[in-house]
Amino acid sequence: MTQVVLALAAFLLLHSVPALPTIRGRLTAALGLRLYLLVYSTTSVALLIWVLHAAWSTEYVELWQPDSRSTLANFVLSPLGLFLVTAGLVSPNPASVSFMKGTVPGAITAITRHPVLWGFLLWSVGHVVANGDMRSLLVFGGLGLFSAVGIGVTEKRARRRMGDHWSPIERSTSIFPLSALFSGRAKLRLDGPLVAALAVTLLVTFWLLAGGHAALFGADPILALDM
Repeated sequence: MTQVVLALAAFLLLHSVPALPTIRGRLTAALGLRLYLLVYSTTSVALLIWVLHAAWSTEYVELWQPDSRSTLANFVLSPLGLFLVTAGLVSPNPASVSFMKGTVPGAITAITRHPVLWGFLLWSVGHVVANGDMRSLLVFGGLGLFSAVGIGVTEKRARRRMGDHWSPIERSTSIFPLSALFSGRAKLRLDGPLVAALAVTLLVTFWLLAGGHAALFGADPILALDM
């Protein structure tokens, strides 16, 4: 369990970097944007794999019996989460976590102005529901809680940091997904980062379902549907 806590702490610490403009700015200045993105992404994936493998090496304690419905819920929530995280990281978004600089928000912000954090939250909830055990609650629940708290913290920081530039962002976006679209304050549109994120999501999801998930984590989501 100590290894789980250490791995989770390292993962959460790493994902605090994009929300800290000063640290992120120094890293991009020292490494360059492309190298920074490569190092950050590679480290993020490696730490996530460490977290999951550390968790799966601990004792299994069932909290509830997963079934095909909970697995199906994860089939919906996890790809949505992956899409939001990917689109959020590669789209300009002065109000929230993003790799890209720019004052004009990308198309993904019409869905929510905190796509990365909502993406992690949806992905985490999907895995908690689908697995139903103590270690999943600890790992995925911890990641989900971190994301939920991060939405509020990032919102306050952005409001304070942007000053007079905050009002247009607030009027055309929303904290909760789809709220700005349903209220008519935003219109759904496409841009390069959104299309690229959709393509990546489809490819990664297909690979995971085709055996990638089983190879990495020893669990086949397709087989879980037969439970």
